[in-house]
Amino acid sequence: MNTRAICFTLLSIIAISMAASLPAQAQRARVFVSVNGNDANPCTGGSPCKTFQHAHDVVLPGGEISVLDTGGYGTLTIIKALSIVNPNGVEAAIATSSGQSAITINAGPSDVISLRGLTLDGTGVGQDGIVFNSGGALEVTDCVARGYIDSGLRIQPSAAATFKVTNSEFNDNATQGIVVAPNGVAQVTGVIDRAGLYNNFIGLNLVGINSTGGTISFTAKDSTASNNTNNPPSNGAGFAVQASTGQAVTHLMLVKSVAANNFYGLFVSGVNAKAFVNDSTITRNANGWIASSSGVIATYGSNAVDDNTSNESAESPATLK
Repeated sequence: MNTRAICFTLLSIIAISMAASLPAQAQRARVFVSVNGNDANPCTGGSPCKTFQHAHDVVLPGGEISVLDTGGYGTLTIIKALSIVNPNGVEAAIATSSGQSAITINAGPSDVISLRGLTLDGTGVGQDGIVFNSGGALEVTDCVARGYIDSGLRIQPSAAATFKVTNSEFNDNATQGIVVAPNGVAQVTGVIDRAGLYNNFIGLNLVGINSTGGTISFTAKDSTASNNTNNPPSNGAGFAVQASTGQAVTHLMLVKSVAANNFYGLFVSGVNAKAFVNDSTITRNANGWIASSSGVIATYGSNAVDDNTSNESAESPATLK
């Protein structure tokens, strides 16, 4: 082999080795998406990528996806801790086709996922807005989930997890605005603050149907559930708590909230179901509040339950401390 051939061979080996040692696209702690981006880009502010899914695949665990402008960014499956933020006040949208969910979360037990400023639109054919199957915690802020054939937000982990929903709306979904239905013996806790739950079948539904123990404990504060019923009105609820024997002990604390123009304002059913109600208004419902099948509604005596068609009688007293 002559000298030129030897040099060419060595250079080829070096180039191949260097290429093999580099990632196809470097991972970053912060990446950017734009409707005018390209998933072949490095996902920087000056050269953004186009879809949430590609940005997810590129960002480091615990990193941030930042939205640059108004547009649709595609459905997304999340398997690691991350934040999606919309600091520019633009509309960051995910539209779903038939049977799809906008965001599916299959993360690890300690992973925290934060979603801010997203508009999720099922257009009457998408399955769910957000489906939480696993992860450590989920924070939803300034989001809208509407028009799904199932739920705007579906929480169904089989292990302990915590949730925070702030200043968000869940509207026009065929079954629930928000449903919390864990599997097995999960310990699930959450706070819902300043949420709008409009024109679903059930606005907020805490339900132990898939559980075999554990606890479901949520507080809803400064939230409104309205026009949650079927058509013609014969069922549905603004707020519902449902858990029978052998299912999760399921509690809702309802504070400074409104249930209006629903079939049931507040519906509590089952021996393991209980709602505590304080400083809240339940009005213009077909049924104000009702506890059935050994469910309990505990009132602190500071609620306005009036102008409902029926079921306005005082429920079990609870003592302010």
